[in-house]
Amino acid sequence: MGKSRVHWLRFLRLTSSFRRCPLSKRSLIIASVCVFHLLLVVSHFGYSQHQLERGIDEDKYRNARGFYNLDISDALSDSDLQTGASFVVPTRSNVVYITLKSKRLKPAHIRGTIRPKLRRKVRRKETNSAFTQYKLVTLERDAGQNKRNFASKTSLGETRDVYYKSLDITYISPTDTRIDSHISSIRIYSQRAPPWLSPKDVEVMRFLADANVLRIKEVSHGDSPTLLVFEGKTSVPKKNRKHTVCGGQCGVINIPVDTSEVFAFHLDRVLGLNRTLPAVSRKFSFLHDGQPCPVVSWDASLYPEGLAAGLSTVRLTWGEYQNSLKQRCWHKNISPKPDSGCFTVHHYEWSKLALFDFLLQIHNRLDHSCCGFRPRQEDVCVELGHHAQCGDPNHIQLTNIIHRDHNPRHLVFTNNKGFFDRNEDNLDFRLLEGIKELPEQAVSVLKSKRLREKLLQSLFLDQTYWESQGGRQGIDKLIDVIERRAMVLLTYINAHGIKVITMHV
Repeated sequence: MGKSRVHWLRFLRLTSSFRRCPLSKRSLIIASVCVFHLLLVVSHFGYSQHQLERGIDEDKYRNARGFYNLDISDALSDSDLQTGASFVVPTRSNVVYITLKSKRLKPAHIRGTIRPKLRRKVRRKETNSAFTQYKLVTLERDAGQNKRNFASKTSLGETRDVYYKSLDITYISPTDTRIDSHISSIRIYSQRAPPWLSPKDVEVMRFLADANVLRIKEVSHGDSPTLLVFEGKTSVPKKNRKHTVCGGQCGVINIPVDTSEVFAFHLDRVLGLNRTLPAVSRKFSFLHDGQPCPVVSWDASLYPEGLAAGLSTVRLTWGEYQNSLKQRCWHKNISPKPDSGCFTVHHYEWSKLALFDFLLQIHNRLDHSCCGFRPRQEDVCVELGHHAQCGDPNHIQLTNIIHRDHNPRHLVFTNNKGFFDRNEDNLDFRLLEGIKELPEQAVSVLKSKRLREKLLQSLFLDQTYWESQGGRQGIDKLIDVIERRAMVLLTYINAHGIKVITMHV
C-alpha cells in the first residue's frame, strides 16, 4: 500500500512539471512518444507477416508436384499427355530438387544421440560356400585372362544353373527384399520420368534394380568371357524358348569396376541416341561383399543362332570401315551395289557410334589396338600385343560391332567401358576419323549447356549408383570430364567442317 502511494505521488509531480513546461517542449515530447509507439507497432506487424509467409512457403514446398522442373521444350507432347503413355507412378513421397549450385565442402557435423542396435552375427553354413567363393574368384579376373582360362575348361554354349534358394545366404540386403517392402532404388518423385527415358526403360530399370532373384547362371558364349546372368521371373514356356539362358526377364551382372555401363546408358538416352541396353547399379549380398555391381538387361535377340554362335557381329577391318564411310551405305534407303563393299549397317550409325565413343573414350570398338592415343603399360591392348598392329592399321579388325538379328541396320552399343581418367591432351581422335556428319539432336544437347542438368536428373534416379559414386560431388566430377570433352568435340566440328544433320533412321 505504501509503495503504490509513493508511485502515485511521483506520477502527480511528473504531470505537474509537464504542465509547467513550455508548449513547444510539451509538443516535442508527445510527438516523440507517438513515433516510438508507431515503430513498435510496425515492427510487430512485420514480424508476424514474415512468419505467415514462411509457413506458406513451407506448405508449398511440401505440396510440390514432383522432382522435375523442366522447360516446355523438354516436356512431353500433347498426345502423350492425353494418352498417359509415359506417365509413371511416383516411388517416393517426398520431394528432392537437383540444382546446379555446388555443395558446401564441409558437411554439417551431426551428433549421434541414439546408440545403434547390436546385431547378432549368424554363422554361415559351409554347404554351398564353394559356389560363392568361386563366383568371387571368377568375376574379378581380368577380361583377357578370363577369356584364355575359360576356353580350356568349358565347352561352347554351356550353362550352369544355380537356384537362388539353394545359396546359403544368411543375410539378405535391403536390395534383395525391395519387392516385399515396396521401396525401390529407382527414385521417381514425379508423375513422369524424364522425357528421354521411355516407359519401357523405366520398367526394365525397376526390374533390374528390384526384382527377386530366382536363379543365377554362368553362361559361356563362343570365345568371349563368361556371363553371370540372373533370372527374375519366368514368363516364357520352355518349348517356345530359343535357348535355355533366360525364360523371362533377366539381367547380366558385371564386376563392380565396370560402373561406366550405368553412366553410358544415361548419357545415351540424354543425347537421344537410344542404342544402349538399360543398366542400373545393384547390390547382391552374396557377391563381392555387397559392393554395387552394374546390371545390364539381357537381350536374346543379340544371339540369333544360340550362344555357341556368339553375338550377331559385323566383322570388318579398319580399311573396310573407312571405305564404307565413303560409300555412305544405305543412305536414303538406297541399296548399295554388290561390289561396293558395304555392310548391313546404315551410314548414320557410324556417326552416332563415333560421337558416343569419343565422349566416353571407348576404344574397344573402333580402335581395339589403341592406335589413336598413348596407352598405358597395364592396358589390355598393350599386354596382349594388339598395340603392335598399328603399323598396318588398314588390316586391324574392328570388334564389338553388334546388331540385333531382326534389325541389321542399327547398332547396339554393348560393353561400354568408358575411361574418365584420360586427359584432353591424350584423347583418341582416331574414333572420329572418316566421320563427315554428326546427329543434330545429340550435338544440340552439347551446345545447349544443359548437359549437366539433364545428366544429374537422369543419374539421380539410380540411388545405388548415385551413392556408390560419392553422391552429388562424385557425379559432378564425372560430368566435368564429359563437358570438357564435349567442348573439344564442338571445336573439332567447327575446325573440320563436319555437318550436323537430322538422323532419323
